[in-house]
Amino acid sequence: MKRQDSFYFDNFIECTHYSLKAAELLMEVIENFDADSIQSRLDEMHHIEHSADTKKHEMLAVLMKAFMTPIDREDILLLSNCLDEVTDKIEDVLVRMYCNNIHVILPLAVDLSKVVVDSCKEMVKLLEEFRTFKKSKDIHASIVRINTLEEDADRLFIQAMRRLHEEESDPINMIKWREILIYLEKCTDATEHVADVIERVIMTNT
Repeated sequence: MKRQDSFYFDNFIECTHYSLKAAELLMEVIENFDADSIQSRLDEMHHIEHSADTKKHEMLAVLMKAFMTPIDREDILLLSNCLDEVTDKIEDVLVRMYCNNIHVILPLAVDLSKVVVDSCKEMVKLLEEFRTFKKSKDIHASIVRINTLEEDADRLFIQAMRRLHEEESDPINMIKWREILIYLEKCTDATEHVADVIERVIMTNT
């Protein structure tokens, strides 16, 4: 692979690592929740998100000057934006937890956060395979795995919303957690969108 082509694929992979790092931080916060430390954890999350943004802008700077690209520049731009959206959605969960002044964690939120981590791990694998997508034997299995994890998150989301409305007597807490659960579910929607874009790129380039 040409060096200038490799740059784009390397950049995509690095962006997925930031998403995974953000997902792991979110899961750690939810699993070991401490309301007194959420501000500092939010600062950590923002640092990760800012680093991911920097990586995206590095790629855009190269793309603007590029004469030839390994895939359509519109697809490069779309995929870069989708990867950035994953990290943004994960940060949004923690922002919402902070804004809603959460003090007690719903058990199913822990399960959902684990699915987000698993989905980001699979997204890392997917982008590693994307480098050689014309020859890869594993890339389609990775796409299917991400879609399956999104379905798992949907099921957990429905269960969590049902339990919330069954067990929560405080309407304010219900509203707070309903928002957070929606934001959590959007994280796996974002990883699925990445997989969908890659699937389309494969179909149009092979």
